Amino acid sequence: MNASGTSSLPARWLVVTAFAAVYLIWGSTYLAIRFAIETLPPFGMAAVRFLVAGSVLYAWARWRGAPRPHGAEWRAAAIVGGLLLLGGNGLVVWAEQTVPSGIAALIISTVPLFMVALDWLRGNRPPRVVTLGLVIGFVGVAVLIGPSDLKAGLDDAVPFDLAGVVGLLLASLFWSIGSLYSKRAPAPRSPLLGIGMQMIMGGLWLTLVAVLRGETVDLAAVSLRSSAALGYLIVFGALIGFSSYVWLLKVVPTAQAATYAYVNPVVAVVLGWWLANEELTPRTILAALIIVVGVFLITTARPKRPEELPRVADQQPPPLVPEDCVCEASGA
Repeated sequence: MNASGTSSLPARWLVVTAFAAVYLIWGSTYLAIRFAIETLPPFGMAAVRFLVAGSVLYAWARWRGAPRPHGAEWRAAAIVGGLLLLGGNGLVVWAEQTVPSGIAALIISTVPLFMVALDWLRGNRPPRVVTLGLVIGFVGVAVLIGPSDLKAGLDDAVPFDLAGVVGLLLASLFWSIGSLYSKRAPAPRSPLLGIGMQMIMGGLWLTLVAVLRGETVDLAAVSLRSSAALGYLIVFGALIGFSSYVWLLKVVPTAQAATYAYVNPVVAVVLGWWLANEELTPRTILAALIIVVGVFLITTARPKRPEELPRVADQQPPPLVPEDCVCEASGA
């Protein structure tokens, strides 16, 4: 209760609205990426997205009184931004040139599996239920992208570009490494300021790669759909989605906020099938269910010690964010 005797809990409709934003907006970013790169270069598009969104968040946080960040915080933001937004999101955008958006979302949803595996390699043995979730999740990946003899007669597998699939798996790995690093990296007290810094630095890394790749933009050839998708990724995917998630972390348990990890890929698969005519086969549905079960077991388990299992909030898109790191599992 506050001083006036009224409840200090947020209104239920605000919580529901924030969850809807995180579930639906972040789940839709994979399809928006696909539309954006139809006539825009992948790394250049991602660079513009994060430079604009990061600058807005940074300016807003500073205007609200956040202190100017120091050098160590900028260095950490450069490392985290490079791992999450260049290695994580950048590879997702690149891979979606050849991999359907729904399949990309399913592969990126394995980020919690990679995080648990990496933490296990560091000596933090997870609880048995988490280990079970890890095994189930990777079985789902094998069903999704494995050889045709794994399909158990369900259907003909959707053809995947091998380079794109490898890029998505590497994106999940980079996102996991960046998330684990960000937990101990110097960061400003303001979550939005930290996210803005990481977006700015990630945008600069993406710009560098776009220049090295020789990416150019023919403005006359950019379609209205690509332009609208880029605007959507900036305003809704980055600004509204991130802000909603950071707010949810403050008002609901982390385990509840982390449920986006197994809702987003389902939303992405359905939207890809509905709006982009992406093939939705029994094999894809089965793999999605298996992966979601594995991620669910991991995200709802209670570790013996806080450091044993990174919070799913630490992941992205699609990437996706504890208070000190960018999240988009939208990877996306």
